[in-house]
Amino acid sequence: MLAGMSKPPRTFDRTHTDDLAAFVQAAPSPYHVVAAVAARLEKAGFRRVTETDAWDAEAGGKYVLRGGAVIAWYVPEGAPPETPFRVIGAHTDSPNLRVKPRPDMGTAGWRQVAVEIYGGPLLNSWLDRDLGLAGRLSLRDGSTALVDVDRPLLRVAQLAVHLDRGVNDTGLNLDRQRHLQPLWGLGDAHDGDLIDFLAAEAGLDADDVAGWDLMAYDVQPPAYLGRDRELLACPRLDNQLSVHACTAALLAAVESGDLDFIPVLAAFDHEENGSGSDTGAQGPLLGNVMKRSVHARGGAYEDRLRALAGTVHVSSDVGHAVHPNYAEKHDPTHHPRANGGPILKTNVNQRYSTDGVGRAVFAAACEAAGVPFQHFVSHNAMPCGTTIGPITAARHGIKTVDIGVPILSMHSARELCGADDPAYLAAALTAFLTA
Repeated sequence: MLAGMSKPPRTFDRTHTDDLAAFVQAAPSPYHVVAAVAARLEKAGFRRVTETDAWDAEAGGKYVLRGGAVIAWYVPEGAPPETPFRVIGAHTDSPNLRVKPRPDMGTAGWRQVAVEIYGGPLLNSWLDRDLGLAGRLSLRDGSTALVDVDRPLLRVAQLAVHLDRGVNDTGLNLDRQRHLQPLWGLGDAHDGDLIDFLAAEAGLDADDVAGWDLMAYDVQPPAYLGRDRELLACPRLDNQLSVHACTAALLAAVESGDLDFIPVLAAFDHEENGSGSDTGAQGPLLGNVMKRSVHARGGAYEDRLRALAGTVHVSSDVGHAVHPNYAEKHDPTHHPRANGGPILKTNVNQRYSTDGVGRAVFAAACEAAGVPFQHFVSHNAMPCGTTIGPITAARHGIKTVDIGVPILSMHSARELCGADDPAYLAAALTAFLTA
């Protein structure tokens, strides 16, 4: 029997994981992630509302888009203003290489693209990969357009071993400024070349492009791996796996039609560099949505405080599976395994926000869903990462639980998880929203 279970776990086919792979492949940037989420919401009958308009009290599904963030919620018919929320949170961004404001550069007859390091990627994982380029172009009229060059365009070429004879003995040492600028052709660099090219790819006039938010990504598609195809090798599992599961859970909860809470999906940008932006978890977006939802239904200040006092938030982000080659890096009594179900993250120093009450909430959701769960605690001698969980707990004063799916190769250009765990996570989140 797996941990966290009083009976054998449910079994799933791979439909959910197949859909995750398609979702990730269609979403190479946070802006593509929220567009993909919005398309699924619209198909389910949700309607987009804008922050500059007055919001009505109409029941049903609504969502707000801002940059690389999306907040979606569903108001059941007749829900009073003090109705609590059930929030499932994730983030849309992943560590990568991002294009600088002056992107065109070159050396020794090679044309290159100037990039900046975003978040904390495993730098060596970006070497000798076929990279595409995606993101958004900002136009002079204030609008934006998505762009995605989904084919081998860039490459960060590694130095040959013949020119670095000791690399396999002393280790690879990459200078972030000099060694990670990708090449994309031959010849002399000219200002405007890259943006001219991308504007043409997007069907735009380059003169209309006033700004850009662009990033490189690995174009190799997701793939099942292993003797029994029990693993999924995939880019951006951190944290599109959670965004996808949260979206599926919200839509499944709405479809169930039995809601005592207002279910909310909160997918933030900029978690990988601290969440400090207007679209990050430290920003006001989620709080504004919850406040305005209460007020739109006729609620006053007291109603809002009552709603938040009863609100619970599950923060979903990937975590570390025990690594077979580095087991000593993990806490010896906490070894999360692939396909063992979602992990409940605990850190008494509040790098994760889970406490005993939160643990009970998530354990009940897993039990109701028929899925196992595991525990994650960092090795005491190593620093612990963090998530949007403690930020949202402190900012909004809401009970928060940190969970996720255990993976290997976190922050690599290509990560690895158990092929069953994404469906386990979605089922647990669905039960959390409906229990």
